[in-house]
This record gives sequence, structure tokens and C-alpha cells, in this order.
Amino acid sequence: MTAVAADSALVLFSGGQDSATCLAWALERFTKVETLGFEYGQRHAVELACRDTLRQGMAGLDPAWATRLGEDHTLAVPTLGTISQTALTRDVEIAMGEEGLPNTFVPGRNLLFLTFAAALAYRRGIRHLVTGVCETDFSGYPDCRDDTIKALQVALNLGMERRFVLHTPLMWIDKAATWHLAEALGGSALVTLIREESHSCYLGLRDKSHDWGYGCGQCPACELRANGYRRYAAGC
Repeated sequence: MTAVAADSALVLFSGGQDSATCLAWALERFTKVETLGFEYGQRHAVELACRDTLRQGMAGLDPAWATRLGEDHTLAVPTLGTISQTALTRDVEIAMGEEGLPNTFVPGRNLLFLTFAAALAYRRGIRHLVTGVCETDFSGYPDCRDDTIKALQVALNLGMERRFVLHTPLMWIDKAATWHLAEALGGSALVTLIREESHSCYLGLRDKSHDWGYGCGQCPACELRANGYRRYAAGC
């Protein structure tokens, strides 16, 4: 175990718009920032291939960011995909489930990801964990709620005898505000980088280019991203 560095952070970095914005947010605030991605059998595994391009692009935007950007980690957790009967881990149509949740909800995903992140942060001597979960523009996922994150922070700190701080920069903002946040952090260059190089489409498609980026244009993730970008472009 490494001694804890109070000014270091670990960003849960999927390769999507939200986590890319969170990475920029962390690079503005902490002196050392590492990233963590997960391979869990997701249909949109292409998002993982976007991560390195985004990291390199952000390092090229600001010399300070380049200095602060540390190691990248990827953890394979295939068991999550194996036990999940969801539209993100199976080739099935995206639809609403009987319990009022979309079938893109992967039970336990964020709880598992943050637990693994805390275990890695424990070993790396990192105190701050940053995740892009959001209670404003979301699909009703219970593991994205502020109460869930606060409860998990308590559980992680008790269970690991450590004082982790879980940061959720996007918790109370919508997708339009997320685009605005990216612009405030890195200017139009960061907006362009996220628009062109990040991936949010649940179907994993990158063969169709839109004003807001690549994707099928019809799945819930694409619709959220597209609507948010258009409100942002309109100055909303």
C-alpha cells in the first residue's frame, strides 16, 4: 500500500462524454490524476478504444494537464456481463422493463465499479474518486442517485478504514450543462475532442457522424447526448 496523497484522484473513465468531462474536471483540481476503465462484456465495448485518444488529446490541450495525467488502468470484470440480462450486455432490443426501469440498467454496475475503484485507490494511495453519475439527465438508474453515492462512500470508508471522497461533478446538471462545463474547462478544443472522440451510443456504432458525435442516433444515450448538444449549441 502506498502512502495516501491528499491531492490525487482516480477517475472512472469509460470513454464516454460524461467521464471525459469528469476527467477534465479532475485535471483542473488535482495534482495527479489516474484513470480506470472496465471491460464487462458491454455491447458498446468500442468506448474502451476511445479512452487512449481522449487521454492523449487532453494532455495536448494543456501542459499542466499533461503533467498531472498519470497512469491508466483497465479491469476486466466479465462476471458482471455473465450474470446480467440487460440490453447493454445482450443483443436484445432496448425497452422499458416491468419494474419501470429501462433494460439498459445493469444491476450493481456502479456499486461494483466504485468498490473496485476504491480497492485500486487504496493500493495506489489515492484519496479522491471521481465518477460521472448524474441524477438529472439519467434513465432512472438507482445506482446513479446522490443518496446511493453518499451511502456507498460511507460503506467504503468503513469497510476499508480509509477516508475516500467520492466526487460527482455532473450529479445536478443536464447534458447541455455538461457540454457547457467542458467548454469552461478546456474551451472549444475540449468540446471538439469530446464530440469527435468520445463514445456514448449503447449499440456501439461509430459509422454515423452527427453534429454531436458518433452513434446510432436513436438509442436513449444518443438521444440524450444529441438533445443536450443542440441546447448547448443554441446557448441554452
